[in-house]
Amino acid sequence: MFPSDIEFHVAPYISDFVKWITVAWEPFFTAFSNMVLGMLLQIEHILVAIPWWLWIIAVTVIAWRQTHEVVKTIMPGLLLFTVGIFGFWGIAMETLGIVIVSVIISLLLGIPLGIAMAVSDRCNTLVTPILDAMQTMPSFVYLIPALMLFGLGKVPGVVATVIYALPPVVRLTNLGIRQVSSSVQEAALAFGATSWQLMKEVRIPLAMPSILAGINQTTMMALAMVVIASMIGAGGLGEVVLICTNRIDVGGGFEAGWAIVVLAIVIDRLTQGLVRRWDTPGV
Repeated sequence: MFPSDIEFHVAPYISDFVKWITVAWEPFFTAFSNMVLGMLLQIEHILVAIPWWLWIIAVTVIAWRQTHEVVKTIMPGLLLFTVGIFGFWGIAMETLGIVIVSVIISLLLGIPLGIAMAVSDRCNTLVTPILDAMQTMPSFVYLIPALMLFGLGKVPGVVATVIYALPPVVRLTNLGIRQVSSSVQEAALAFGATSWQLMKEVRIPLAMPSILAGINQTTMMALAMVVIASMIGAGGLGEVVLICTNRIDVGGGFEAGWAIVVLAIVIDRLTQGLVRRWDTPGV
């Protein structure tokens, strides 16, 4: 047994610190919560207002433009159709709305941070261990601070999802920019490009396949976390799965789980198609 007289716990100090932040920064958290909730409700309203058949047509057209294969074109639309058959179309749009807001915030934070890491080795050295810790920490841990700072509801679900889904786009943005050929950069500088022009016109465009792969991974991780965030009131399909789990309703859980899988497959196929199209100009 480890001697109890030399044990030291940081939990009380962390809890006190979070309580202090909650009180001292209450105006900021309230304003941020209202902004995120307003954006989320607007996006959900738009998603629900679009007719289901128009969604299926749009997804089918996008799939055709990306693959030009009959099976891969029809499959996403058929999968989405099954979501409606199971009666989860509206709830699926609610889940999709949370994912969209979370991904937008993740990209607004992650891409500039990845660029900063690519430009500055000091920033890269500082941020990399933080990203490592974020990716090794259990996903449930992110629910606690989000719950303490924002209470129950959709906003803490978005916050927890952003924290969980942020690392991939940061890492792959950094990696993509760092992998741009030095000879290409030297040629641009030789033609008089400034540092800003070099980043905007050369490094970022050439790094786009890697950045898009990061966006794909961030989107998939956001969808996974949204399901877990239902435990703190995020709603959506995750809430249905949680209720069915508590009731041991295998059939209902299967239907809701199927809807989540369908969203994951469709989003993954479409975002990966963007990466392939960028890698293959003129497709």
